[in-house]
Amino acid sequence: MKVRYFSLLILFIFLSCSKEKRSDKAFGNMQDFVIHISNYAHELNSDFIIIPQNGIELAFNDQDPANGLNLAYLNAIDGVGVEELFYNGDYALDAERLSMLQQVKQSKKVLVSEYVNNDAFISDAYIQNEVKSFICFTRTSQNYDYIQIPDTIPNENNLNIMQLSQAQNYLYLIGPDETQFPSKEAYIASISSTNYDVILIDLFFNDEELSATDINQLKTKANGGSRLVISYINIGAAEKDRYYWKSGWRLLHPLLIKRKYEGYDREYWVRFWKSNWQEIIYGNDDSYMKKILNAGFDGAYLDNVEAYYFLYYKD
Repeated sequence: MKVRYFSLLILFIFLSCSKEKRSDKAFGNMQDFVIHISNYAHELNSDFIIIPQNGIELAFNDQDPANGLNLAYLNAIDGVGVEELFYNGDYALDAERLSMLQQVKQSKKVLVSEYVNNDAFISDAYIQNEVKSFICFTRTSQNYDYIQIPDTIPNENNLNIMQLSQAQNYLYLIGPDETQFPSKEAYIASISSTNYDVILIDLFFNDEELSATDINQLKTKANGGSRLVISYINIGAAEKDRYYWKSGWRLLHPLLIKRKYEGYDREYWVRFWKSNWQEIIYGNDDSYMKKILNAGFDGAYLDNVEAYYFLYYKD
């Protein structure tokens, strides 16, 4: 029994170390992936904005703030986005991420999306972020999936926003409510009637790709000030509703479809370092990033950059 126990212990240690090594490699692969996406975009538009969401550890060497900031990664991005920093329903400060963001904010804009389960928390969510010089978007239970335009805008202004660093607020709207926006025209008109400094939306309205005319219409606030329009793009998970999804694709077929995305039935974490996935995202005229650039967006919001963690550590 002792021999068998010892053998199992050795196997456990080996598998744990192997998982850690794979995760470390995937971490570096994601840093490189973001940098390559940025380089590609800047070759076509030198002013293009890159904002990765979550995975704030990517801004540091070896996932450890004690090892210092990764300058190559930081030079490739213009800001960082995070979800649920101070609020996740109730007040729930993530002190570890806040500490990292305090370092990153010295050179990059920080966009925070808070989720509150009580309208009474909305004001405090904005205050908590403003004190830290972060710009905040707050959503409630009815708007958990970013489907509605809130009634109020924090720090509303008529300034011309030409750079991300100038932004004082933003709208996060990636899954529009079809009852509120029955058509693409209604969707564009509703956004155009707001005074948000930054508009973060999807490249598509339902299955229809937004045009350069649509995006240009959104670049002016209702009060006449200019603003930035940023496109959401999921670079760490494949979505079954996207144009690139092929008939017959399923878990491990092709092999880049690595594992199910818990809580999202139509998404799968991918082996994002594989060339067949990266070619979907950037580097050619049929790529997702090229579509975003062709539509005239000012930048891209890279979601699920923390895929390196969910592929190997999250059970």
